[in-house]
Amino acid sequence: MSTASVGWAASRWPAEDGGPARLQIPSGGPSLGLLPHDQLAITSRLAIASTMVVLRDPGEAYLLCHTGGDDAISWVERFDPLTLEVIERSPDLPGGPTWPGGLAAHGDGSLHVVFGRHAHRLGADCSLLASRKLPRNRPYNSFVTLPDGHLVTKDFGGVLPAGVTQADPIADAELLVLEPVGLEIVARLQLREPSVARLSATDDVIYVVGDTRLHRVRWDGACLALDESFDAPYRTVPGQTYGWDAVISPDAAWFLDNGRGTEAYAGSLRGCGTSAAPLHLVRVDLVTGAVTLTEVSGQPGGIVANPPVVDVARQIVVAYDSGNGVVVAHRYDTDGQLTLLWRADLDHGGHPLLFPDTGELLLGHHDPVLGEHVVMLDIESGRELARAPTGSPVQSVVFPAAGFGRDAYLCSFSTLTRVAVA
Repeated sequence: MSTASVGWAASRWPAEDGGPARLQIPSGGPSLGLLPHDQLAITSRLAIASTMVVLRDPGEAYLLCHTGGDDAISWVERFDPLTLEVIERSPDLPGGPTWPGGLAAHGDGSLHVVFGRHAHRLGADCSLLASRKLPRNRPYNSFVTLPDGHLVTKDFGGVLPAGVTQADPIADAELLVLEPVGLEIVARLQLREPSVARLSATDDVIYVVGDTRLHRVRWDGACLALDESFDAPYRTVPGQTYGWDAVISPDAAWFLDNGRGTEAYAGSLRGCGTSAAPLHLVRVDLVTGAVTLTEVSGQPGGIVANPPVVDVARQIVVAYDSGNGVVVAHRYDTDGQLTLLWRADLDHGGHPLLFPDTGELLLGHHDPVLGEHVVMLDIESGRELARAPTGSPVQSVVFPAAGFGRDAYLCSFSTLTRVAVA
């Protein structure tokens, strides 16, 4: 991700997963830098239902929250980066059917929110500057910001959680391009199938994990165009279900399949898996479209709701099966061949966070009695570096963020947590 882009703020963590390629690494700044006897210091507060933290200028940290149901609202809080106390709060923002949305700090100094069937533009003081109702009566699960500043979003094509009315089945996903000031729709593109995963992008190329295949879409500044030469079907195993968010490395897109069943989440993804096939790490070659499937745990009942993490410098990819509490790491070569490095028993559910200079990998572990823990691992060896309870009784299935220093923020549907080196 280049912070020279006008699309996103030149901060350490301007958007979910650190940027549209979803590499889940901060843009500059220190790692935790844990030494052998270091411990983690935890600060937590109630935050229902928090989704993600983004950073803007130094000391400006923002949290996206929402309610539930068919007519849910969202709001944004600016909070103290150390104490987590709320400094400013946006007005209630119109939303719609519930599914976690997205927040990003834009290069023009504003903030953007997509939640439910609405998009909003806020000032740095959380004041509302613009709103736009989106065309489909479904959740729009977040967005990516392109280098020229436009936003790209799409409707969510999966089963909605309990308490939200299920819309009629849809046959396609529709991508929308919004200009960033008034949020007018300036371009649209319908795909041939629905999509559950969040969008990913590098430069002006957008990747959409559809129900059965990975799609590539190009933006020329005025129109969206499907790349018809790129064909990457990944649903090729009986009993396999749809994939989630894709991580875009220089030569491949990486994601996890067997996403069906996540709507049954009730504090943990354990036991929610319904797919008959084992869960796979999916690699799609960005030149040829060739697809490689690698089993993660090899066990039935696998499920995920989020992406793997790819350490491009070390050529390591870390995948997980939240239904069976397994995390695995593979080394990959230039041809995409994988060699198993390590395996760990962790009930991880959320997005990972990688500090690339030290190889420190932030994951979670949920215990049904003790609640959620943050676990720091060395990505090369799988060695545990530190662990601490976050204060969340439920498993995080959403987003962490790098902090301003040797710290990070974690969100769950109950709790906002700051993790720092004690």
